[in-house]
Amino acid sequence: MWFCTVIKKKKQEGSMLETLKEAVCAANLELVKRGAVIYTWGNVSGIDREKGLMVIKPSGVPYESMTAGDMVAVDVETGETVEGKWKPSSDTETHLALYRAFPEIGGVTHTHSVNAAAFAQAGLDIPALGTTHADYFYGDIPCTRALTEEETKNAYEKNTGAVIIETVRCRGYEPLAVPGALVRNHGPFAWGKNAADAVYHAVVMETAAEMALKTKLLNPSASLPAYILDEHYQRKHGPNATYGQGK
Repeated sequence: MWFCTVIKKKKQEGSMLETLKEAVCAANLELVKRGAVIYTWGNVSGIDREKGLMVIKPSGVPYESMTAGDMVAVDVETGETVEGKWKPSSDTETHLALYRAFPEIGGVTHTHSVNAAAFAQAGLDIPALGTTHADYFYGDIPCTRALTEEETKNAYEKNTGAVIIETVRCRGYEPLAVPGALVRNHGPFAWGKNAADAVYHAVVMETAAEMALKTKLLNPSASLPAYILDEHYQRKHGPNATYGQGK
């Protein structure tokens, strides 16, 4: 009886990991569908916190041929690959740093989407200027400081995660209220409750960046009153949210 229980549990765990691989693969392909990435310029991961495993896109594998079987499972605590035929994304350590720091998140997305990357390269926050932005991000989307030469030469990817965490905490942001940040000179990272949610926020961030850029070109002094930001965010995410059809 004990032996059968162990076998059944292992089968269930294997099935759960396969389900996560499928979800992460689908989320990566969604980035292509939404025009948020070209070539291999992006990656999505998802986490199984109970098992302590992260599943992430393999490094440099083209989206066109990618399947769930290509996804790589990594131990969240050690960073070591535990399953997969490919090397994990080169941004793996950044994803791991975010999961370790923010226990409420379940998915992370990184892209080099044009408008968000432009703000990152300029070293500027994406300002909250309208209700589209306010529906998803409860404030400006922050841009980090530049990494130092020492941080870049030693543990670059890990330090990329560290500077995002530093920025989010210094701003006093709740990770799921402002589910993304720009790494200066690099590009956007977004996160959410799961891999699909993280991709959704990455796509919204890119659209918000495009809107902000065009708005500032038309009117450099444009701004959003705090009470409108609050109203739109709270009606969608607050305790008395009115958006949608409810549960």
